[in-house]
This record gives sequence, C-alpha cells and structure tokens, in this order.
Amino acid sequence: MKVKVLGAGLEVGRSGFLVNADGANYLLDYGVNLGKNLATPLHVMPREVDTIVISHAHLDHSGYVPLMYVSGNADVFATPPTFDLSRLLIEDMLKLEKDIHPFGLPEVNKMYSHAIPVQYKQRIRRGNSSFELRDSGHVVGGSSVLVESDGKKIFYTGDVNLNGSRMLREMDLDIGEIDLLITESTYSQTTQMPRKESEEKLIEFANEILDQKGTLFIPSFSVERSQEIACVLKNAKFKHKIVMDGMALSVNEIIMQYPEYLRDYDVFRDAVKNTVWIKNQAHRKRELSEPCVVISPAGMLVGGNAVFYLQELAFDKKNGIALVSYQGEGTPGRKLLETGKVMIHGREQKAEAQVRQFEFSGHSDRTALFDLVSRMKGSPKVLTVHGDGDSCTKFAEEIHQRFGLEAHAPQIGDVISV
Repeated sequence: MKVKVLGAGLEVGRSGFLVNADGANYLLDYGVNLGKNLATPLHVMPREVDTIVISHAHLDHSGYVPLMYVSGNADVFATPPTFDLSRLLIEDMLKLEKDIHPFGLPEVNKMYSHAIPVQYKQRIRRGNSSFELRDSGHVVGGSSVLVESDGKKIFYTGDVNLNGSRMLREMDLDIGEIDLLITESTYSQTTQMPRKESEEKLIEFANEILDQKGTLFIPSFSVERSQEIACVLKNAKFKHKIVMDGMALSVNEIIMQYPEYLRDYDVFRDAVKNTVWIKNQAHRKRELSEPCVVISPAGMLVGGNAVFYLQELAFDKKNGIALVSYQGEGTPGRKLLETGKVMIHGREQKAEAQVRQFEFSGHSDRTALFDLVSRMKGSPKVLTVHGDGDSCTKFAEEIHQRFGLEAHAPQIGDVISV
C-alpha cells in the first residue's frame, strides 16, 4: 500500500491522506482550515478516488469532502452521527462564507446521496482490500480507520482521546498487529492538567462568579465541548441556572438520536435537558436578567452569539469568562486571553470581567500519545501528523528513541510505502 500525505503534514488541520490499496483508492478525510488564510489539502482528481472515509465531523477533517462531488461519484463512509454532525457544520460554513468555496449545497447534497453509514468494527470490502472504523474517544461518532490489504495494515488515528471523557468511551486499540501507524501529534509536546483537576477549578470559578451575583460565559465548541461542560456542571450538582445557546442546541438534538455512541446516555440527557435552551434574541436577553452560566459557541469567540454575550457581560467585573476551548492564533479568544481586550462594533475595549482558561481538550496529551504508541502490536512504521512542526518532528524522534520504531514527520506531498 502507498499513502500520500495531502494535508496535516507539520501542521494542525486540513487533514487528508490518499491510500492506494489493491483494488481501491481510499481518501481518508479531506478537511479545511478556516480563518484569514483558507487552507485546503492538496488537490486530488475525483476520478482518482473510489472510497472516501471521514474519521469525524470537525471541519478540518470533513469540510472539503463535498469538493469530490463537483465531478466525482465516490462512495463516502462514516458513522451515522458523523454524517449528521458534519452536514450541520459544512452547511453552516457555506452559509457564513458564501462564494469563498468552490462548491455549494448541490455538491453537499450529492455527497450525501453517496453516503453509506457504517458502525464500529463493521468490515467493508473494497476490491481486494478492506477497512473498518474504531472508536477514537474524540467527539460523538469519531473514528480511527484500519485499512487492510495484501496482509498489511494501516491504522490512521484521526483525532483521538485515549481515555475518552464524561460523555465518550475510551479509544478502541484492539486492532492486532499493524504495519503503519499514522498518528495525530497535536499535544505531543504538552502535558495537560488532569481532567479531574480542570473540572474542579472550573466549578470553583463558576461558584465564585455566581456567589457574587455575576454571570459566567463559557464560549465552547458546539460539537461535544458544549455538551461536555454541561455534563461536568451536572456531575458537580451545580445549583445555579445553566443556559445553552447557538448551534450547540442542534448538536444536542443530533446526539440524542445516538445513545449507543455515548459512555452514559442518561448523564448526557439529564445534563442538557436541565439547561435552558435559548429560542431567540428576546429570550436571550430575558435569561441574562439574572445570574446564570451561559454555554454558547463560538469556542474561540469567532462568530456565533459570542459578540452579544461579550457585549452584555465583558464590562462588569462581577462577571466571568471561562475559556475551555483551544484558542487559535489571531482569534478574538486568543486576543482576550493575551491582552484582556475585546472588539465590539469595531472598537477595541478592555474587558472588566474575570477571564480564566481551563484545559478541556478533546485530544490526547503527550503522556497518552506515548501510551497509544506503546500499545501498538508489531513493529510499525510511524507517521506523526496533525501537529505544528515541532510537535510532529520531536514526537517522531522521541518515538524512535523510546521504542526503536522507524518514525517520520512527513511533509505535505510525501508518499510512504508499506
């Protein structure tokens, strides 16, 4: 088998890998990085692809799959919740960024007419090869991909959370011997605060703000992070009102359809059903008339209802803002974190609310990623991807030193054989 790296080489995001196996050409993910500089994977002719596999719904893995349907007709495979969530995110991207992308809703609809939902561990044969999805512990329906051909196996992690979360089960690594591991490296050089400690510190901050009659705004990614924070508050028997808003509400409704993908459906259902779901602007203003916790996209304060909540809450020192999502460079969230300033109606202003950051990453950190590699059977080659340059290159060096495996941080365009 041959693997061509189309994206995520020495960088986070725009994932894409073309796997040439006996009788099938697999496209594993085809994502996009949004922001000031739109970044997409290397172009692939749709006729070169007959099988597309989406690991999970996040746009940096799923967002440019519709491009394959401008002139292509490949079957596309993913878990049922991945299809539902990715459609929500892709259509929202197109709504917000009209005329920026080389495809539109017709291509999205065509993509979904070729969608084939699959379950974890369901083996799908394509030519003389096969693939199956395994639980990745990262977002609802998130998968790692195992491709097998000519007695060889490639394991592509996608994004992973080895230990899962309050909502999600741990990653499934019962895959036998493999010949090539393609692993994410996002936090390979970072040791995260233990989740229990992060939860305790967030609850402490929330109680502190509410006890002084303030309101706590928790900007969160709509897919999984918003729901996870609601579960954390529910588990702590948090006594104050919790409000949820924005696309997170649509995500709640999708997740409720897939109880089998959750660690404990009852915990999730009780957590989100005991929150106030915002219906419109008047309702939004009404709920803010008394102290509460607000969970709402966007996680990096880009778009969503973030501007409204910042405008209402950022200039009163009794309020708080808890950043629980990754804050990318150049985003309003990163600016707030580093300078304490927010942009409202084109004017930069100093925030008076207390701002704190808490680690709730959906990705495995350094310790867990080394644990993942140590649990691989066989003596696989390793490709370290989906991390900034140092995260990929240093991780590859350390894997070779620790385990004696052949490890490499590929660049975009590299082709690896196994």
